[in-house]
Amino acid sequence: MFRKELTYYFSTPIAYIVIGLYLLAISLFLWVIPGQWNIIDSGYAQVDGLFQLSPWLFMLLCPALTMRLFSEERQSGIWDLIRTKPISLSRIVISKYFAAWTLVLIGLLPCFVHYFVVSYMAEPMGNLDSGAFLGSFIGLILLSGTFMAIGILCATFSKSQIVCFIGGALSCFILYWVILQDHYTSISRGVLDLRDLVFFITVIIVALLAAIITIDKFTRK
Repeated sequence: MFRKELTYYFSTPIAYIVIGLYLLAISLFLWVIPGQWNIIDSGYAQVDGLFQLSPWLFMLLCPALTMRLFSEERQSGIWDLIRTKPISLSRIVISKYFAAWTLVLIGLLPCFVHYFVVSYMAEPMGNLDSGAFLGSFIGLILLSGTFMAIGILCATFSKSQIVCFIGGALSCFILYWVILQDHYTSISRGVLDLRDLVFFITVIIVALLAAIITIDKFTRK
């Protein structure tokens, strides 16, 4: 199931569009568009803009990836066929989740280019806070996984992809603004606090369990 979902992303334009838009937007804000995130304008060897912009982009990209995970199959009737196979509902949901999350992680890997370029440009060369970068990167991985879990939960409530996308984007925005931002900022300082790690993992698990319960409830009707 994991391979099926991941293969689907790369056999269609979805993966390339999502990854391409994300990398293009980040690159433009960091190097081209004047403003507070522009590295050259700031005059400092830092890539803070990457970690300040990414959460807001992920609020749209993650729900865009998850909105079709159940709606297409439920509309086409393939979901009923899948449920007849000896595969547990939890395995289906978790496989879809990790396939979508893997796509996001693949999109994050090229962001290391910004780190190496800034490190090369720094005076003296390499004068860049690697600990803060790695901490922020880990925080971004956990945050993207959390957004993905929230997006999957919202995707179980409706057969309409538009409704799933809007619900997922709004939920990610509200939760990030209210509670997720503090934990993400804490990790971004370069200090991995066990409380922050447990918090993100707990939110992911709760969201996935809720998704399993919800999709089971709706498909039984």
